[in-house]
Amino acid sequence: MNPYEEKLLDYIKLRQIQAKLLNFKQSCHSVAEAAQAVGASPEDLIKNICLIDQKGNLIVAIVKGEDRVDPVKIGVFLGNETPRIAKPAEILEKTGYPCGGVPSFGYPAHFLIDPRVMEKEIVYTGGGSPFALVKIATTELVKANQGQILHIRK
Repeated sequence: MNPYEEKLLDYIKLRQIQAKLLNFKQSCHSVAEAAQAVGASPEDLIKNICLIDQKGNLIVAIVKGEDRVDPVKIGVFLGNETPRIAKPAEILEKTGYPCGGVPSFGYPAHFLIDPRVMEKEIVYTGGGSPFALVKIATTELVKANQGQILHIRK
């Protein structure tokens, strides 16, 4: 287990989040790779798209694996300019996790969850590195990140 995965596991234990950290030898960076690694359908995976608003604040848009985020909708909802996609160095700086392994909770951000995510009982999300995933109930996910449920997909 690498230090990022250990940090996430410690966070899960400390906060008593009902989730399971899964480690793999193969990459889980893309939705297709993650689905293959865990033996699930791509619709069981969620993506965490990191965005930065004009003030430099982190927004994490959580959508199902096959969906795409609409930054314009997010900007309108937040009453701000359209946020931009974060660069890999910004993602690491603001979340503490590398791009391709960012979890859906465990760091300060404004979390937005698309309602299609909530259609699933259990989902898989980033596990701290490109070689790990977290299995979590969607109800527990909302508790873990205090996210707002909002239509944010294209």
